[in-house]
Amino acid sequence: MIKTEDRKQRTKGRSKTVIKSVKDLNVYQIAYNLATEIFEITKKFPKEETYSLTDQMRRSSRSVAINIREGYAKRKYEQVFIRHLNDSLVSSEETRGWLDFAKDCMYMTKDEHKRLDNKYDEVNAMLYSLMNNWQSFSDI
Repeated sequence: MIKTEDRKQRTKGRSKTVIKSVKDLNVYQIAYNLATEIFEITKKFPKEETYSLTDQMRRSSRSVAINIREGYAKRKYEQVFIRHLNDSLVSSEETRGWLDFAKDCMYMTKDEHKRLDNKYDEVNAMLYSLMNNWQSFSDI
């Protein structure tokens, strides 16, 4: 969930992760990379899908990362931050729905679909964990 390379501090005998930027959150990095991958994949979709499936997949996948980033900017207000993480979760699930359509329309392979769907499942688990454990990381 959290990038730990040279971001640890010793606190009372324990190692504590220090988050200095939203980019230190692995969930943000994964979500961002998934959005760029979906952008590349959707370039191969038929032109008639440009203003429907392609656009929707790109928007929802980008929204996952952007909501994490917006929430992080407001992290001082825990409930606002958590609300943005929840919005990110909703966008992740929307993206998974569009991935199902893309697979069923045969715009992507079953293997591509499975791999991306699994990565969004991982993102969702990380978002849930971050929502439930933010206090552990709140000494930013």
